[in-house]
Amino acid sequence: MPTISHQGLSAAQARERLDRDGPNELPRPDRRTPLRIALDVLREPMLAMLLAAGAVYLLLGDTAEALILIVFAGFSIAVTIIQEARTETVLEALRDLSAPRALVIRDGETVRVPGQEVVEGDLLLLEQGDRVAADALLIEARDMEADESLLTGEAVPVRKRAAIDETEQNAEPGGDDRPQIFSGSIITRGGGLARVSATGTRSRIGLIGRSLATLEAEAPRLQEETARIVRICAIGGVGIALLVVLLYGLLRGGWLDAVLAGIAIGMSLLPEEFPVVLTIFLAMGAWRIAKVGVLTRRTAAIETMGAATVLCTDKTGTLTQNRMTVAQLWLPSGERSNLVEDGPDTRFQALLEAAALASAPVPVDPMEVAFHNAAHAVERSPNAADALVRSHGLRPDLLAMSNVWQRDGDATALSVAAKGAPEAIARLCGLNGPALADLEAAAGSMAQQGMRVLGVATAQTAADDGIEDHLAYDFTLAGLIGLTDPLRPGVPDAVAQCSSAGIRVIMITGDYAATARTIAAQAGIADDGLMTGEEVAALSDAALAERIGKVSVFARTMPEQKLRIVSALKAAGEIVAMTGDGVNDAPALKAAHIGIAMGKRGTDVAREASAIVLVEDDFGAIVAAIRVGRRIYDNIRKAMGFIFGVHVPIAGLAILPLVTGLPFIFGPIQIALLEMIIDPVCALVFEAERDEQRLMQRPPRNPRERLFSLPVVARGVFQGAIAFIALAILYGVAAYQRMPDRQLRALIFFALVAATLALVLANRSFSMSISHALLRGNATFRYVLLFIAAGSAAILLVPSIQEILGFAALRALDVAIVVATGAGLLILFELTKRPLVRLHK
Repeated sequence: MPTISHQGLSAAQARERLDRDGPNELPRPDRRTPLRIALDVLREPMLAMLLAAGAVYLLLGDTAEALILIVFAGFSIAVTIIQEARTETVLEALRDLSAPRALVIRDGETVRVPGQEVVEGDLLLLEQGDRVAADALLIEARDMEADESLLTGEAVPVRKRAAIDETEQNAEPGGDDRPQIFSGSIITRGGGLARVSATGTRSRIGLIGRSLATLEAEAPRLQEETARIVRICAIGGVGIALLVVLLYGLLRGGWLDAVLAGIAIGMSLLPEEFPVVLTIFLAMGAWRIAKVGVLTRRTAAIETMGAATVLCTDKTGTLTQNRMTVAQLWLPSGERSNLVEDGPDTRFQALLEAAALASAPVPVDPMEVAFHNAAHAVERSPNAADALVRSHGLRPDLLAMSNVWQRDGDATALSVAAKGAPEAIARLCGLNGPALADLEAAAGSMAQQGMRVLGVATAQTAADDGIEDHLAYDFTLAGLIGLTDPLRPGVPDAVAQCSSAGIRVIMITGDYAATARTIAAQAGIADDGLMTGEEVAALSDAALAERIGKVSVFARTMPEQKLRIVSALKAAGEIVAMTGDGVNDAPALKAAHIGIAMGKRGTDVAREASAIVLVEDDFGAIVAAIRVGRRIYDNIRKAMGFIFGVHVPIAGLAILPLVTGLPFIFGPIQIALLEMIIDPVCALVFEAERDEQRLMQRPPRNPRERLFSLPVVARGVFQGAIAFIALAILYGVAAYQRMPDRQLRALIFFALVAATLALVLANRSFSMSISHALLRGNATFRYVLLFIAAGSAAILLVPSIQEILGFAALRALDVAIVVATGAGLLILFELTKRPLVRLHK
């Protein structure tokens, strides 16, 4: 290429370009402060409904009920703010403390500047261990390799070379023998000089960040469902309350009483428990999964996890450990060893020692680190008495490198160790005929298993040999070493649990097809077919959506192709969870219904694009999050069924006197007292219910299934109707026998409390067993029962409380009737549960 002055930019030119292009950094998202989180929470439809209901009760003068709602709203807000603020604090701690500093040439001198001040045209001096501050074109390269896993997701470093001419500007990350280096990559070997070609948002990382800005995050389904139920409840509740006021006024003539009756009816029909249940269930769910190392940036994503039908996962750093490990060894004699299965083997000590000697004394390259670790395991690591004399680096025409050592202080003879591509090592050793065929067969066998294969050779030479080219040494083949990036512990079990739960696992990776297929097989991912990035690029969106159901592994994919894959799955009606840790995963993470980022290995961009962060990078924690999501959804459905059911007898008993002419028994204060029982039951008891049996052995629910669906409403209304009929009969019989109004009110009130408890017991489990209803462990339920028992005793035994509530003391027979009513209703609910469960399913 044309000669380029190594004077670099002048200080004035650098300042001018910095002013023109801006700092070399990506826009940093504002941290979500507690105030901002609180404002976000207050905009949630579910909480808006809760606060609106409280405001209505305040306007109506019902301070007690308003205070109850405000307390629940405050609790929900506090739990959410504390949980999400904690999440943001942890995420802030996970961010890089500072941008990398860069060594540049300016005014003919080398100066170290902050990474933000690097500008286009700067000359970067790069050495082993440096993080590249900007995209650049290599002018000089000395045996250089770079780790580009931040962009490609692949752990194996790639070789770099100097550019031949000015036209070599654009290339994709990944792949050997390219002259481009990219912002965020790490120099793992060698060094060089590069001219900056792009900074900030114009770099490869910056382009991905800009693409994120064009993506809309998936709206949580619970928000949509809650917005719908807000409208239905508001319209229905107000309409029926106004109708009652008109009917009462027209039929009985007392308009003031009509207004009070309308208020009571409105209170009985307004199910303010819906937002209580949704907010507290999700906030408590976030707290529960935080205990197993899963941080929730958006609480609604927890429930969505329970609906996931497809889990798309990156390979490197997600399924695997992003750490190269020696897996297989081969000797020229034909002997083999699988270190993963067999452990260290003394027969291969010489091979592993030679591999360590052919590596840097203090390794940075992941493969060289693996060689040193393996040699240490067989107690053949280089010792302190060994001295590195010289090295011979990689060349484009010979992909091998060698180190020349003085061993154990011997000044007369030197040991040479070489490693490189199998064909290059065969050339160094002068192999041909059967020996060459054996080596090629062994290397091919390892490569088919998805391994990175390197050959190793050794030689001896005199101290004054004067050799400058390692082709001149008389090498002897030591053997072949196969390296792999091992699976994370627990991944196969987690994949198996996903499979049994009806969740399809798809691996999307930038690695080669053979490696991808091998890792997928080890992880237990179904072998439904493999597609490469080139094949994805060649398909239209419609064709991709048609074929995507038959593919479980995507290899050699680029970030935009990962995004297309996620979009195609969504278009096919799937609920998509996407895991990843690199910048290359961020667009797909944001586009998925649930983005799951790795907390430790994950990049800031990946974490910001996700809804859920795994603190310990434990893939198995995803299964725990799915389990919690399913449990939450089950318990929400139980609570919703109970809410619909319990409001039927309350509303019925409030309307019945209007139709029959019997005396009114429930006013606002009695209904408010009932709500003091219903609210904690909904918010606490059902939230604490355990998993249903075979929770993770059933398929995901239909993505189009509504939370407030016909089965949920029908089950609750049917049970509520049974309770209302029983209570109406009791009410009619007691009124016919001319029971005093205060005693009648107390009898029906406590019978309704018993019916409420029967509804709770019947809805605690989807199974038919009464033993489940009575004995199913739930400490919260026991505390609520104690609270109800204490409150009932106070009402029955303290005359002043009876006076306020308009009650009279109950006789022993009345108490027995109350108990019998609850027990009888529980039996009826259990007998009718089979058809209701069928309807639920």
